[in-house]
Amino acid sequence: MDREKRLLRANIGCGQTPTIGWRNFDNSFSIRLMKFPLVVKILEMLHLLGKSQKEFISFAKHNDIIWANATNHIPLPDNSVEVLYTSHMLEHLDIEEAKLFLRESYRVLAPNGIIRIAVPDLRKLINRYITDGDSDKFIENTYLALPRSKNLVDRLKNLLIGARHHHWMYDGPSLCRLLSAHGFKKPTIVQAGSTSIPNPEELNLCERADDSVYAEAYK
Repeated sequence: MDREKRLLRANIGCGQTPTIGWRNFDNSFSIRLMKFPLVVKILEMLHLLGKSQKEFISFAKHNDIIWANATNHIPLPDNSVEVLYTSHMLEHLDIEEAKLFLRESYRVLAPNGIIRIAVPDLRKLINRYITDGDSDKFIENTYLALPRSKNLVDRLKNLLIGARHHHWMYDGPSLCRLLSAHGFKKPTIVQAGSTSIPNPEELNLCERADDSVYAEAYK
């Protein structure tokens, strides 16, 4: 059996943009709820489950998205993945969680497998701030600070669903340094639409291009 048939391709933290034909994973609480319809009904009655969560439950079920906490365990065997992709997920992890995720990614990647990471580009945000001088807009667009929960319902939602703010920010060089520090070879900044992945298939190489930086590296 040849390499292409043996090895998997995985999209980690896919959210609402899974890659057709790949294994798609996300840690959304909504995905965990797919297996517990009674719990969903109870949360709806308590107004703890909004329309967007209900829609995502249906979307995840239809698109076969699998729940996984990728900082703890990616449910795939060692050396089983030829391409691992993640977009706008890493910034939601603190720096220690990011290290754990990269260790897991390294574990599941096969030798010479490729990791491709897209994150919000801090350099682009800074350049826009230098251009327009709007500090409030700059802070808002980093998503590093969100309003505090004002009531019990909001606090319970954060407890169940989690806050969606950013915990760390990267530019291209810092992302490449992080990859290199975790054993990945030849970390490289790539332009939107470009890749070293052979036959990228349905992978969106321009996902969120306006505010992203992309890096690729090898195991």
